[in-house]
Amino acid sequence: MKWILVLLFPVVLYSQTNYEKAKSAYDKELNEKTRAKNELVLKSDPHNLKALEELGDVAGLNKDWDKALFYYGKLTRLKPKEANYHYKYGGTLGMKALEVNKFKALGMIGDIKRSFEKAIELDPKHIDAHWALIELYLKLPAVIGGSESKAIGYSNKLMALSSVDGYLSRGHIEEYYERYKSAEYYYKKAVELGGSKHTYQTLANFYKNKMDAPEKAKIILEEYKQKNTAN
Repeated sequence: MKWILVLLFPVVLYSQTNYEKAKSAYDKELNEKTRAKNELVLKSDPHNLKALEELGDVAGLNKDWDKALFYYGKLTRLKPKEANYHYKYGGTLGMKALEVNKFKALGMIGDIKRSFEKAIELDPKHIDAHWALIELYLKLPAVIGGSESKAIGYSNKLMALSSVDGYLSRGHIEEYYERYKSAEYYYKKAVELGGSKHTYQTLANFYKNKMDAPEKAKIILEEYKQKNTAN
């Protein structure tokens, strides 16, 4: 089922968010301290939103999907108009779908999709939910809802929110369908507009892994290094 669902954590890493920074902060010791602290909070305040979310995050980082779903699900019920709760619930549901049999996973797809769509309905500027739906429509076979046109549609919406994410997502779509010249164009536009390490690294990885051009990858990374050394 890994060819069907690659959601939440991989998607967030691909997008222009601070997820990597947040993830690096959660070493094992901090994980345990965070869990213990928030479980104590819930004993006196069982509806504490921050505690519930942090416990969900810790469970997710530990790949305890059932526990994460429990906390995120409770959050969606306590505060149903908070987009990020629906996004996290849908993403975690996607990760759980990777670990169950394919028939059960297929039955979960509708809930995953609805969670991401709900996040966008509540917050049309939710970049990560757009990314998640792009990935979902790319990875699902057409017979169960996959659609290149829908993936492109969400990429276009993303372009209106963040040009860099828009170009990265369109490059990702073109790369997925092995239209490599087109993918290169979009990734270069993302580098030109964004100039972040993430955009340079995405282009370099593309050259190395898909274009069999490791020298081009080295040049791109050296360009980023020189630009940032100069600054």
